[in-house]
Amino acid sequence: MTPTTDGHSHRQPALAAATLAALGIVFGDIGTSPLYAFRACFSGSHGAPIHPENLIGAASLIVWSLILVVSLKYLFIILRLDNKGEGGILALSALVRSCVRRAGGKDPKAVLLLGLAGAALIYADGMLTPAISVLSAVEGLSVSAPVVEKWILPICVGILVALFSIQRHGTGKVGVIFGPVVTVWFGTLGALGIAQLIKSPEVLMAMSPHSGLMFMIHEWHHAFPLLASVFLAVTGGEALYADLGHFGVKPIRMAWFTVVFPGLALNYLGQAALLIEDPSAIRAPFFLLAPEALRFPLTILATCAAVIASQALISGAYSLTGQAVQLGVLPRVKIHYTSEHSAGQIYVPSVNHLLAVACIVLVLAFKTSSALEAAYGIAIALTMTITSMLFYSAATSAWQWSKAKAAALTVVFLAVDGAFLAANTHKIIEGGWLPLVVGGAIFSLMLTWIWGRERLYKRLSKEALPIDGLVTELKRGHIHRVSGTAVYMSGRGNTVPTALLHNLKHNQVLHERVVLLHVATLDQPHAIPGEAIEHSDLGEGVHRVDLSFGFADTPDVPEALKAGLPEEVKFHPGKATYVLGRETYGVGSKAGALERLRLAIFAAMARNASPATAYFRLPPGRVVELGAQITL
Repeated sequence: MTPTTDGHSHRQPALAAATLAALGIVFGDIGTSPLYAFRACFSGSHGAPIHPENLIGAASLIVWSLILVVSLKYLFIILRLDNKGEGGILALSALVRSCVRRAGGKDPKAVLLLGLAGAALIYADGMLTPAISVLSAVEGLSVSAPVVEKWILPICVGILVALFSIQRHGTGKVGVIFGPVVTVWFGTLGALGIAQLIKSPEVLMAMSPHSGLMFMIHEWHHAFPLLASVFLAVTGGEALYADLGHFGVKPIRMAWFTVVFPGLALNYLGQAALLIEDPSAIRAPFFLLAPEALRFPLTILATCAAVIASQALISGAYSLTGQAVQLGVLPRVKIHYTSEHSAGQIYVPSVNHLLAVACIVLVLAFKTSSALEAAYGIAIALTMTITSMLFYSAATSAWQWSKAKAAALTVVFLAVDGAFLAANTHKIIEGGWLPLVVGGAIFSLMLTWIWGRERLYKRLSKEALPIDGLVTELKRGHIHRVSGTAVYMSGRGNTVPTALLHNLKHNQVLHERVVLLHVATLDQPHAIPGEAIEHSDLGEGVHRVDLSFGFADTPDVPEALKAGLPEEVKFHPGKATYVLGRETYGVGSKAGALERLRLAIFAAMARNASPATAYFRLPPGRVVELGAQITL
């Protein structure tokens, strides 16, 4: 292709490559829904009767849910609410809070709570998606190779163990094959559907919303279970938003409308056509779409697609954890950066191990994907509802929409999301309680961490010495000075860090250059380079430095100080001494029972937090830790 003056020829290949990559990462979750979503509408004690009108109606509900929820809500509207290119419920919450504060309003605590609740529920969904995706794919063996049916659970556990074992190596090396594999998967979905539609073209009536509406009216007594089953087809919608920062809006939209939506719609219509011809195929309508000779290869392909879908959600859990730590709602955890070129490719061992155990326990406990369907859906339905609630605040603050305009669209979103959420409530007794309990526990831990940090800050502020007092003492010459530079991690106030006071108390000496460093996380993904550091010379060799990182940045403190401090400070990352406080916490005698419990949990989280050395990328050989006992 001959280059043009506007660079169009360069943009086209880049868009094609990004679209292919988006297929592999973004759409894995929603792409595996045909394995179980349509079957769920007609199986189990709550399933609707199988006859042509109902089958066409169910297909209509699923197709129009994909149009309304994924195409209209997420792709055309929600994806436009990016926080400097980043998406996801935490990024949306941070965007709203940032816009409100810039406009001079108070920090909306409700927005923070909604964001944290949504993030906690995504963690809960993260343990269910790999389990149900892999299990439903491997269950294809019961159709393609019945002789190994008794080995389905061991095979699932083996796949999950292998999947979580390779996470430490990073996804960069294998990521290049994800796109082509998922492209083949969606092509296969469409081809299987078309082959069956040729035999029963009357199923195309499902493209009219009237068929779905009539289905709901005729089967009104099955309405809630039906909507809960239909919702399984759109559970990957929130992932589109969460992965926005990796690819941008255009590749995600391009992939959806050219490959994903046609493949999904054709396959759901094909499953309806198959069941019109053979109602007994309800046991595995997806796999029975294929000729017998192709069912085993289809099982292999479905398993690969399920692994890729799981990989996308696992990686998302790592990214979410990194953002939560940066925003100060979770304690520091050990994070490994698996790519020299992309800071977004991270591996979090603690999250990986917890997810692995949870997925394996779920597979062994529920045993079948049909049983897991009872637990799956309600967490993501609640997350989607929270996203719709945050949309109102985002539209009025970020887009400057009128309250009436924002409220009108929010009501439409909540009507759809609310119906799906209400439908999923019947799952609570059958297993849906599990993700709600897990999400609630994570949400409580986040709130406890925030509460404990605020309490600790207030406690330290009461006994803190103003920085001006330290400078005054230094002017009097009563404090012995030694050569070199010491960096003390400091709070957000103008007080002397506890670690510095303990150093003076025990060592009675201070370096000739002292940097009081405060690290802040912004409500945006990346800090603006020219505004990432603020430096104040307080005199007597004491410097106040404020470093700012975005919630998607990697906080490399030595490199930021080296780049931002003036030459007269004589800062050399490898020669400076980094002094950190290592506090242990006690509970005051006046604390009540609930306070004692929360303080005990906070203290346990603090003890198990990853050391600041690795998190801030401090040279391990240059770090000194000073302990202190603090009563909260």
